[in-house]
Amino acid sequence: MSLRLDTVSLENRFVRLEPLTAALEDEMRAALDCDAASWDVMVAAAYGPHFDGWWRSAMQAMEQGTRVAWAVRRPGDGAVVGTTSLYEIKPDYRRCEIGSTFYRPEARGGPVNPSCKRLLLGHAFDGGAVRVEILTDAINPGSQAAIRKLGARDEGVLRKHKITFKGRIRDTAQFAVLDDDWPEVRARLDARLAAFG
Repeated sequence: MSLRLDTVSLENRFVRLEPLTAALEDEMRAALDCDAASWDVMVAAAYGPHFDGWWRSAMQAMEQGTRVAWAVRRPGDGAVVGTTSLYEIKPDYRRCEIGSTFYRPEARGGPVNPSCKRLLLGHAFDGGAVRVEILTDAINPGSQAAIRKLGARDEGVLRKHKITFKGRIRDTAQFAVLDDDWPEVRARLDARLAAFG
């Protein structure tokens, strides 16, 4: 058995994840062009002048089968409020990573992130994954707290692991959810989402 991640839309009551296509380019450009300071901890930026390079890279990775990138749409008003991806897809090892995630400020702190993680983790494990990694900058305690709240296990810090688009050599905090962990993590996420009105 190997890992197979189909490029399909995923949806629950709080978000609709739509695979990136040329038809979404303008909406994505507008959605990601905000909050420049939050991009500083990212490896690649997609706001303002950085969007075109980010878009090309995402589309190329999708063509190569190493990434599935989605627009995050809020069903209530139809607005695109961010992006997220499954990437570093390694079919032979049945492993992938959730990342390249950015939400507009007004979409943070509510049901959007746990909804996206519930859909992405479900898609990965339904597709045969045995391990899903979630990485973040070691200097971003808010992101690390959110990942822990999902139920992902802390696996330590990878020193000098990546370089941000501004040239800072970054340490990376690594977390993972294994197929063995998934039933408990899924139940926690479902309970969190049920608590939202």
